[in-house]
Amino acid sequence: MAGERVEAFVPAPLPPDPPVDLGGSLQRLLERASLAIGRLDGVSSQLPETGLFVYGYVRKEAVLSSQIEGTRSTLSDLLLFELDAVPGVPLDDVVEVSNYVAALEHGLERVRGGFPLSNRLIREVHRVLLHEGRGSSKDPGRFRRSQNWLGGTRPGSATFVPPPHTRVADCMSDLERFFHAEDPLPALVRAGLAHVQFETIHPFLDGNGRVGRLLVTLMLCEAGVLSEPLLYLSLYLRRHQALYYELLDRVRRTGDWEAWLAFFLEGVQMTADAAVDTAERLASLFAGDRARVEATGRRAGSALRVYEVLKARPLLSIPETCRATGLSYPAASSAMDLLQEMGIAREITGKRRNRVWAYSDYVEILGEAA
Repeated sequence: MAGERVEAFVPAPLPPDPPVDLGGSLQRLLERASLAIGRLDGVSSQLPETGLFVYGYVRKEAVLSSQIEGTRSTLSDLLLFELDAVPGVPLDDVVEVSNYVAALEHGLERVRGGFPLSNRLIREVHRVLLHEGRGSSKDPGRFRRSQNWLGGTRPGSATFVPPPHTRVADCMSDLERFFHAEDPLPALVRAGLAHVQFETIHPFLDGNGRVGRLLVTLMLCEAGVLSEPLLYLSLYLRRHQALYYELLDRVRRTGDWEAWLAFFLEGVQMTADAAVDTAERLASLFAGDRARVEATGRRAGSALRVYEVLKARPLLSIPETCRATGLSYPAASSAMDLLQEMGIAREITGKRRNRVWAYSDYVEILGEAA
């Protein structure tokens, strides 16, 4: 209401003072999380087709991260949209998910090209994230110029009020300095601290949660902890959403960074272990299905070409298959029919025209819990 008194929270710069106590149980959690990250990085580098796994896993994360914000898109919806087919949810939902993929890819390309993780890069990622769809009117790529809040219908009834817009630039400058500060904190701890700080500053009018989750991945890739963007916490945070918000609030109220970091590091370990399991299952699926196709004899030639495309794009139409393989329409259709007979591909539209085939087992493994 007009004239009501509101207390906004302005966080102290990182690192925390007093310093985080990384001894005891927190040290053990850090060691386990680091080992899990190492296994994930090792498995991803040994996969015969790392690019396929990254392609699918990035899209799974985009779906999960966007679902936290209320979208109803599934992995299949996103893949259909990318195929220029009609998804099963409102277009705005799937555009939001597609924007997330583009934002992550933009951020990674910049970091890998040597551009430092910075406020400029964060604003670029935000601009890509909100360049079309529901958030396009919320100043994409610009720090907010008005007050925002979390929960409630106005700042006075909110559960949390971030810093006034006049303090956002200074707070984000402090965070940028932390990105590049010379200190002994491990990269995983730095990422966990920076995530909370970003969420507390809430520098944008919209998209803060998604950018805050992307920030963890970008920091770990820039630090060399991950060679591929395969660690995503969205599923873990969605499953423990109430505790996640409680721990963020506890940091702000009491400075309990240790409880937050314990939660964060446990999530890193669980998420990395799950990603390793998914990578191994997909590698086994690909090897087994390729061997089955090879065993079909004379029909194997065209079917293998179609199968390789289906691995790269697990939802496919025949025209797209023809473009990717160079096969004629009859040859591509015959090969897809063989893959369907083998239970590898499945037609998902039930139509006679504009049909789409899915690599069902691949989509099912990747889409578990998404």
